[in-house]
Amino acid sequence: MARAGKPATTVFATPNDREIVITRVVDAPRRLVFDAWTKPELVPKWLLGPEGWSMPVCEIDLRVGGSWHYVWRKDDGAEMEMRGTYREVAPPGRLVSTERWGPEWPETVNTVTFVESGGRTTVTITVSYPSKEARDAALRTGMKEGMEQGFVRLDALLRSSA
Repeated sequence: MARAGKPATTVFATPNDREIVITRVVDAPRRLVFDAWTKPELVPKWLLGPEGWSMPVCEIDLRVGGSWHYVWRKDDGAEMEMRGTYREVAPPGRLVSTERWGPEWPETVNTVTFVESGGRTTVTITVSYPSKEARDAALRTGMKEGMEQGFVRLDALLRSSA
């Protein structure tokens, strides 16, 4: 959530040829942000991307070696699926997992950190791709816009639970 007069923004950076780093400050304690990120009853309320999508499948086995699986469905019936495996689970500060969108996309390793200061949480997502080409292809998908819309929903969810 943004403090009055100070809208939240999501910052995207490409520090090297194989990574995207996404940073967002959320106006909530990190325990609440971590829960919104990892509880299957909360994730479908915000991790949706553009309007017109829902998440009918959200499975999370939050442990090292556990897997996660999301399916999004668009109003017209189109579906998109993503899955991965947790490599590190350190609540409420850090998650490391793999991510795969399907056979046409390479697997990434995603590291998410949650750092709290003054009741606000900085979420930093580092997505590591196997090549510059894969990273650049991901950037061309509209991921920035979709992630921004998801963060706006996350802000609203956290504001409503405060």
